[in-house]
Amino acid sequence: MGYHIPRSAPFLMRSVFRKIFPKVNEELTYWKERAERIPNAELREQALASISAKKFHCQGGSVYSILAGSNWNESVRFIVAYQTISDYLDNLCDRSTSLDPVDFRMLHQAMADALTPDSEVKNYYCHREDQNDDDYLVDLVKTCQNSLRVLPQYPLMKDYLLQLEQLYSDLQVHKHVKKEERIPRLENWFKTFKEMSPSLSWYEFSASSGSTLGIFCMVSYAMNEEMDEVLAKKIFDSYFPFMQGLHILLDYYIDQQEDLEEGDLNFCNYYEDESHLKDRLIYFIRQTNKSVQLLPHHHFHEMIHNGLVGLYLADPKVKQLKNGKEITKLLLQASGMRSAFFHLNIKVYNRFKNKPQEV
Repeated sequence: MGYHIPRSAPFLMRSVFRKIFPKVNEELTYWKERAERIPNAELREQALASISAKKFHCQGGSVYSILAGSNWNESVRFIVAYQTISDYLDNLCDRSTSLDPVDFRMLHQAMADALTPDSEVKNYYCHREDQNDDDYLVDLVKTCQNSLRVLPQYPLMKDYLLQLEQLYSDLQVHKHVKKEERIPRLENWFKTFKEMSPSLSWYEFSASSGSTLGIFCMVSYAMNEEMDEVLAKKIFDSYFPFMQGLHILLDYYIDQQEDLEEGDLNFCNYYEDESHLKDRLIYFIRQTNKSVQLLPHHHFHEMIHNGLVGLYLADPKVKQLKNGKEITKLLLQASGMRSAFFHLNIKVYNRFKNKPQEV
C-alpha cells in the first residue's frame, strides 16, 4: 500500500479542496459544454439542470478518488461521468415528460452498460419522444467503460458492481412511476430482498439502494490495483445497506420541505413520527460506523461517514425544517467530534462561497 490515505479531517479537507474539487470542476466543465450542444431542447434542459443543481454529488463522490493512489485523476473522471449519468437520468425520470416504467428501465440500462466495458451502447431514449442528444449519454457511458476496461481486477468486482447498480436502477424505476403505483411497487420489490436486510423497513431499504458510494469505493480501490473478491464483498457488505442508507436518508431529511412543495416521494415521511425518525437515523449512524470497521483504511471510511453527516446537516435547507436545529445537534453528537468539525467547516465554506465578491 505505497500511497497515503489521510488519517485526519484537516488533511483530508486540504486534499479535497486543493486537488480533487478543481479536477471535478474541470470534468464538469467539459460535460456542461457537451450538454449545451444537445440539439433536443428538453434533453438539453434536463442535462444542464442536473449539472448545475447536483454538482455537489460529483464533489462528494470524488472524495473516493483518494483511494486510487496515483490514478486519482482517472478515478475522478469515472466518478464524475457515472454520477452525471445518474443525476441526468434522475432528472429525466423526475422532472421530464414520461411516467413510463419501460422508458425508465431503458434509460437506466445506460448505468449497467457504463459498468460493463464490453456492452454495446444502445438508443437509451427509444421509448420516449425526445431523442437527439448528439451522443451525450452514449459518450458518458463510453467514458466509464474506458476507465474500467484497463483494470485487470475488474472481473473480481464486476458482480458486486452490477448488484449495486441493479438495486439503484430498480429503485429509480419504481419510485418515478404514477404516484398511486409507487408505494405498492416499492413494497413488493422489498419483499424479494427482505432476508437480505431484515432490520430495515421497505423505505429504508429503498433509501439504501439509492446511493452510488459503494460503486465509487470499489472502482477507486481497483484503480490502485488493490482489489480481490474478498475486498469487493467486504465493500458491498460495509456500504450496503448502512453507509448508503445513511447517505440517502440524510439527503431526504434535508429535502423534506422541498419535496412537499414539489409533490415528490420522500422516504422520511414514512416514519411514525419525528422521534422514530431520530432513533432510526442514529441507528444508521451507529451501524455505519460498525460496518466500515471491516475495511482496510477504516479511518478513511469513518471520515466519509462523518463527512456525510456534517455536509448534509450544514445545508441551509435544514433551517426550514421543524426542530432542524435540535435534530442536527443530536445527530452530530451521535456521529462524533469529526462530524462537528466537518459541519462547521462546510458552513463557513458555504458562507464564504455565497458572499458577494467585492469588485
